[in-house]
Amino acid sequence: MFTSSSAHTRFSPAPDLDKKVLVIAYYFPPMGLSGVQRTLKFAKYMRHYHWEPTIITTGPVGYYALDQSLQEEAERENLRIVRTSGGDVNALLAGKGEFKQRAMPAEYIRKFLSRVSNWLFIPDNKRSWARQAYKTAAKLMEEEKFDLIFVSGPPFSAMQAAARLKKKYGVPLVVDYRDLWLGNQFMSFPTPLHTYLHGKMEYAVLREANQIIVTNRRMKERMLSHHLFLQHEDITIISQGYDPEDFLVPPAHRPNFKFRLGYAGIFYDFITPKYLLKAFQMIVKERPEVAADMELHFIGIWRKENIRLVKKLGLEKYVEVHGYLDHKDSVAMISSCDALWIMVGNTRSADTVSSGKLYEYFGSQKPLLVSVPEGALKQAAQKYGAAIVTEPDNVHQIKIALLQLYQDHKAKTPMKPHVEYVEQHRRDYLTEQLTKEFNFALDNP
Repeated sequence: MFTSSSAHTRFSPAPDLDKKVLVIAYYFPPMGLSGVQRTLKFAKYMRHYHWEPTIITTGPVGYYALDQSLQEEAERENLRIVRTSGGDVNALLAGKGEFKQRAMPAEYIRKFLSRVSNWLFIPDNKRSWARQAYKTAAKLMEEEKFDLIFVSGPPFSAMQAAARLKKKYGVPLVVDYRDLWLGNQFMSFPTPLHTYLHGKMEYAVLREANQIIVTNRRMKERMLSHHLFLQHEDITIISQGYDPEDFLVPPAHRPNFKFRLGYAGIFYDFITPKYLLKAFQMIVKERPEVAADMELHFIGIWRKENIRLVKKLGLEKYVEVHGYLDHKDSVAMISSCDALWIMVGNTRSADTVSSGKLYEYFGSQKPLLVSVPEGALKQAAQKYGAAIVTEPDNVHQIKIALLQLYQDHKAKTPMKPHVEYVEQHRRDYLTEQLTKEFNFALDNP
C-alpha cells in the first residue's frame, strides 16, 4: 500500500535549507507517465539549491498507470507529501481508498468522455480536487511559513487554487505550464462562451503570478499573443529533461542481436503507431531479409485497436509489446534499444507540444527517429544532432529512415548526439534554473 504524510505530520527540514516552497501538483507518484516526472524531479533536486519542498497532491485515485519505482524515489528523497482527495472522477474510481490501476478505455470512448468533460467542467474535471487542495494548503499556510508557491499544470484548476492562495497570503507565485491552457492541443472549447470563460480564468491566474514557466519558445510566443499585458521577461523557458541518475540502471537483457527500435509511451488522439507499422510492412514486403533482422519494441499501454492493426498488417513476429513498465524498467528497456522512435501527429497547436518522452530519449544518447510536424519538438530533435526527422504521417519517409538507422547500426556507425546539448537538459541543471526564478520572485515581489 502507498503511504504518505498528512498535513499534521511533524517535519523538520535540513538545517541549511532556509527557504520553503509549497508545491501544488495533481500528477505525482504513485501516478505514472511523463507529466508526473517533471514535478517529481524538480522536487527531488530543489534541496540542492536551498529550497525545501512540501508537495500537495492527490490522494488515492484510479488511474491508467501507477509507478512503484517513482513512488520509491520520492520516499528515498524523504519528500514531504501531503495528500488530499476531492470528488474528481479518478478519486471516485479509487473505490475503497487505495491507488488502483484501471484499464484505459478504447480510443473512441476516451474521445467521447473528453468531449463531455470539456462541455461540463470549466476549466477541467479536477476542479473538485483543486478546491480540496486549496483548503489543505490554506491550513498549512496558517500553521507555518512558506516563502513561495509553485504550481504545475495541467490541471489548470490547480493554478486557480494557487492564485487564490497567493491573493490571500501574499506569498509569491510561480506557475509552470507543461502544456498551454488557451490553445491546448488536447482540449477543445465547445462554444464561444467556453472560450471566453477559459480566457477569463487564465487571465486571473496570470495576473497573480510573479513568474511564468513554459517548456519551449513556441509556448511562450503563443502566451504573449493571447495575453497582451504580459512582457517578455514575465515568461521563462525551462525545457523538459532527463535525470542522469535514471540511466545508471543496466540495460534490459537482449536474447539476440537483431536491430531493436523502441518506443516508450501510450497512443491516443493524434499519437498513433499506424504510420510506423505501415512503413515497416513495406520493408517486410520489399526487403524481407532486412525485416527479419529487425524488431519493434513498444513500452506502454496498448489498446485492442492497435493490437488488431498489428495483426491486420501481418507484423506479429516483428512486434513485441511490453505493456506498462515502472519508470526504472522502462529506462532499462530504452537503454537496450539501438534506436528510439517518437511521433506526434498533425493537429491544432502541435507546434507547441513539448513531449517529455523526447527529452528522456536524449538522456539515452541513442539515435532517434522523430516523426513530428513543424514546431518545438522538431527543433529540439535537430539540435540533438542524432535524429532523423520525418513528417508524422509520411510512410515512405519513415521507411527510408528505418532503413538508414538499420544500415548505420550494421555498419557500426550510429549517429552521435551533441553531448553539450544533451547536458543542458539534465534535471538537476533545470531545477537550478527554476530555483533562480524562485529567488528572483522573492527579490522582486
